[in-house]
Amino acid sequence: MHATLSDLASLVGGEVIGDSHTLIEGADTLRDARPGQITFLDSTEKAHLFRAHLKRKETAAAIVIPAGFDPTPLPAITVNNVHSAFAQIVSKFRPPWRQPETGVSPHAFVSPHAELGENVNIHCGAMIGDDVWIGDHCTIYSGVRIMAGSKIGENVTIYPNAVLYEGTNVGPFVIIHACAVIGAHGFGYNMADGRHQLSAQLGNVEIGPHVEIGAGTTIDRGTYGSTVIGEGTKIDDQVMVAHNCRIGRHNLICSQVGIAGSTTTGDYVVMAGQVGVRDHVTIGDRAVLAAMAGISHDVPAGARMLGIPATPERQQKVKQALLSKLPDMRQQLKQLQQAVEELQSRANEQRPAA
Repeated sequence: MHATLSDLASLVGGEVIGDSHTLIEGADTLRDARPGQITFLDSTEKAHLFRAHLKRKETAAAIVIPAGFDPTPLPAITVNNVHSAFAQIVSKFRPPWRQPETGVSPHAFVSPHAELGENVNIHCGAMIGDDVWIGDHCTIYSGVRIMAGSKIGENVTIYPNAVLYEGTNVGPFVIIHACAVIGAHGFGYNMADGRHQLSAQLGNVEIGPHVEIGAGTTIDRGTYGSTVIGEGTKIDDQVMVAHNCRIGRHNLICSQVGIAGSTTTGDYVVMAGQVGVRDHVTIGDRAVLAAMAGISHDVPAGARMLGIPATPERQQKVKQALLSKLPDMRQQLKQLQQAVEELQSRANEQRPAA
């Protein structure tokens, strides 16, 4: 497939700078783009990557850049949103695979007591339990297990081998990726007669609309009430959300985050990779928790936390700067101790004999 730069500009609503007849046959990132392809640059902070690309023997044929960006040696398309435009261009050259509608596979098990909406696709090997309700236009892939009493809103996609325990409620337009486990028992035990005995597991999980849950992520059911994931929240792969947590709207939770029980977050909270949050913590709206932060107390709205244990970003950076100076400070201390010892020795030598 080929297209001119002018064709692509029309596709994304952009403006051409340079030769509009430049022929494009593919799209790729700056690192991998080859002659005949178009690439992109989304900020001045990455200009060094573009300069490195231009030093190669063979460069891309054209580039997508933000409106108002400095001119480039390559023909360009300027747009307001580089990533949205480039995604459209990539999709033109490499259209995403469209899963054909299958209806309900004869090799799936669907309880006679389940209720399915219109245009539902249930693939081979999926299992739908008693009293499950699935809304219109949902796709349930092979190996998915939806247990009794769960409710799935319209336009939900659940990828292979995900498991939804009893009573899980999923809002519309949710995506659940492969091997996620929603509604498993929480890690709560009571000591009785010298043994750890599992506490009550009578709650469920409530997932709001437009949520995305990554592969291998686990969200435990509430003890008595619900573990809640708020509208629009996006959860990466291999995240752990424990029982009774209430995650706010439009949070971004990156891979390998662990959130202990009964934690509450506000809206638009960001948790970077490997953040750990202790139980019964409240995190305010728009707080940002940097990678590997260890959160042991409440975080106010808008705070940026860093380190283990986490403190406000500025405070933690001051600590790290001081730590980097410790070897020099140790050497200086040794020199001062030596100087003091020499002064004491001279003073003793000059002191008159009794």
